[in-house]
Amino acid sequence: MNYGFIIDNRKCIGCHACTVACKAEHDVPLGVNRTWVKYVEKGQYPDTRRLFSVMRCNHCADAPCVEICPVTALYTRDDGIVDFDPRRCIGCKGCMQACPYDALYMDPESKTAAKCNYCAHRVDIGLEPACVNVCPEHAIISGDMDNPKTEISRLLAREQVTVRKAEKGTRPKLYYIEGDESVLNPTSTDPSGSYMWNAQSTGVGHFAKYAEERISQADPIQMARQLAAAGTISDGHAENEVLVPQGEDMAEIAENVKKENIRRVYDTPGKGVLWGWEVTAYVWTKAIAAGVFLVPFLAMVFNWAPVTASTQWMAAETGLLFLFLTTVLLVMDLDQPKRFLY
Repeated sequence: MNYGFIIDNRKCIGCHACTVACKAEHDVPLGVNRTWVKYVEKGQYPDTRRLFSVMRCNHCADAPCVEICPVTALYTRDDGIVDFDPRRCIGCKGCMQACPYDALYMDPESKTAAKCNYCAHRVDIGLEPACVNVCPEHAIISGDMDNPKTEISRLLAREQVTVRKAEKGTRPKLYYIEGDESVLNPTSTDPSGSYMWNAQSTGVGHFAKYAEERISQADPIQMARQLAAAGTISDGHAENEVLVPQGEDMAEIAENVKKENIRRVYDTPGKGVLWGWEVTAYVWTKAIAAGVFLVPFLAMVFNWAPVTASTQWMAAETGLLFLFLTTVLLVMDLDQPKRFLY
């Protein structure tokens, strides 16, 4: 068996029924989503249209979140579903960094990572995922892609489908019929700002309170100018400026975006800052621990200078001390630090 999803954009009406059903089924807190509908508008009145696209975990065949998880809280089932065990999660947030689809989040109540798990508890008893069951237009299709008799298998054989970020090599199993590049590619449009219940826009986990204070003091316009790799394209109006990154043909791409007037009008809240000062500190302590050991070791191997026994002991003790500090800082950064003990 090999379960997957198809999102039929010919039918989706952007009603958010799937989002609500998912939140109700899994008791998902405010500010985070396992599945959501992204809105992108094109053109200018009266020649304009709005595109809808359902976003969620892609249940990749080669899932980077599974590979990076240090405690196997994320795992791939025999039926292809990428599931997670919140009891094992230590809150390191590595999976959030590894996922190219922004599908994982930190649960603000349990302080563990979470995502769409294909409603595995429903699938195990022969039911469809909650989002599939509630969709009024049957725009979400689930099923076994290895079974040629299933609807999803027939659609994959008959229709032209696209996936998000195929170049990542993750082999995603979330397919889109008539998927528009401006919706599927997050870099095609700029975020539209704050949304209702945007609780995690300035950080996740225990670091959020510090991130909110820092960002509130920053100048967003100045930050945007500093992050821009090059100049801007402007038609004389500041609100229509487009920041252009360096690279071949990037200016031409930016002009095309302006002509079509693509804009993102609704998306899931941003994850914000994931790590605090502890990560920066343990990078330094880890480097010092390695350095104080390697310098005398290389000096002895290549006969650069005489290394006494006392120097060797001092290097070993200093290295162990900074290695211990690295461990302490790493545990401090976890959202579930007590689980580090087991």
